[in-house]
Amino acid sequence: MSPLDGPADAAAQEKTGRAQHPAGLRSTARESGAPWAARYRYLLWASDIIVLAAVLLLASFLRFGAAGGHMVLGPLKVDYVHLSFAVAVLWLAILSAYRSRDARVVGIGLDEYRRVTSATVSVLGTMAMLALAFELEVARGYIGLALPLGIAGLLVSRWGLRQWLTRQRQFGHFLSRVIVLGRRGDVEYVIGQIQKKSGAAYEVIGAALPEGNRKKFLEVGGQGIPVVASILTAVKAVERLNADAVIVAGPVNRGSKFLQRLGWDLEGSATELVLATGLTSVAGPRIHARPVEGLPLMHVELPQYTGPKHVLKRLLDVVLSAAALVALLPLFAVLAILIRHDSPGSVFFRQERIGRTGGKFIIYKFRSMVPTAEADLAGLLAGNEASGPMFKLRDDPRVTRVGRWMRKYSLDELPQLWNVLMGDMSLVGPRPALAREVDTYEATVRRKLYIKPGLTGMWQVNGRSELNWKDSVRLDLYYVENWSLAGDLLILLRTARMLVNPKGAY
Repeated sequence: MSPLDGPADAAAQEKTGRAQHPAGLRSTARESGAPWAARYRYLLWASDIIVLAAVLLLASFLRFGAAGGHMVLGPLKVDYVHLSFAVAVLWLAILSAYRSRDARVVGIGLDEYRRVTSATVSVLGTMAMLALAFELEVARGYIGLALPLGIAGLLVSRWGLRQWLTRQRQFGHFLSRVIVLGRRGDVEYVIGQIQKKSGAAYEVIGAALPEGNRKKFLEVGGQGIPVVASILTAVKAVERLNADAVIVAGPVNRGSKFLQRLGWDLEGSATELVLATGLTSVAGPRIHARPVEGLPLMHVELPQYTGPKHVLKRLLDVVLSAAALVALLPLFAVLAILIRHDSPGSVFFRQERIGRTGGKFIIYKFRSMVPTAEADLAGLLAGNEASGPMFKLRDDPRVTRVGRWMRKYSLDELPQLWNVLMGDMSLVGPRPALAREVDTYEATVRRKLYIKPGLTGMWQVNGRSELNWKDSVRLDLYYVENWSLAGDLLILLRTARMLVNPKGAY
């Protein structure tokens, strides 16, 4: 009899007062990766409390000074220190309501930042409704300081804790132990994706393959993954190995009936059941589960290339590019002097590139090559080190001395802020391509042209010139279909970090 069909343990049921499930799994405290989530949640609570207390008191001080201010509430005068305490409690409650400390979202991806941002917007809305309902006169200057400072502080603190968590995971700490279940090809694919993309959130401790498999190990990414069970005996392996989750990779025999039974068998434990979707190019926020009369339906939102989100993206481009151009003028002057002193020729390099929907525009860069660079290209094509239509040469003889370190730190790209301000480019987007590159694009690759090219993008924060053509296209297309304002801000932050510690730029 398989574990999926075994009887319940009546003695255990009587002892615990809880229904035991066919596999006989017990809800016990285990020495595994699961307890990290509770400890990390306490860290998030402490961080949120400290940030909000500091921000709200600072807002009160900046608005009213050391003497403080007060608000009239009927016959009472409420000072803003006490009001700050009430706002902090409300803010923390709404952060909890949005599940911004849920173990499923913290430490990976953008969903945590989105929830923090949405919760803060809800705080503003809640305060507005309370002020209207109780006729409260809350100082606009106080709110105008508290909310922006609060969201900035929360996001920075979450980012800092995430960096700490990532470093801990590199040493094998704070990992969730998982068994991947399914057909061999699906299991190998999911394990490979976990190794590459999960930020080491999972530690794959084994695989469960269909009955009849004789392999004892799977080789994935140079790592040997033990085959710890068959699909039908996976639940026993979960208990034996103290797994925190079972990931079902793709379709399995018996389909929904098997998944239903597997879920029942795991109910008595702290083990999670995770289904790996085959929608590898679709970001999580575009996927929504909506059950209809007991039928679980998965809705996938289609990409939108116009609308309010794009208006906000353009507004962000204008504000940040204009501010950056003003702030960087002294640096531009220094770079211009160095370029003119280093080699003859113009300070700026101008080149035609292809923008959104195939339109042409002139891109601006600081000149990092000799003036005859374009004419010299033909003689260097045989040594091209890049794949696809791109040309890259690590030791390109056309690059000047000043140009070499400008390219290392991406300083030659800064004049493109003008292209962003003028609307030809965006701060974040796919790599701006040459016309000769676009002429070789397949229909799928041409989807890169659905939005404006970017000053930076996923290609730049994931290795730049070290990426091959296939990976570069994959990242650009993923961005085109799944971009968000929160994602853009994160890419800009990661770009700033890359400028300090450059990787893949030459």
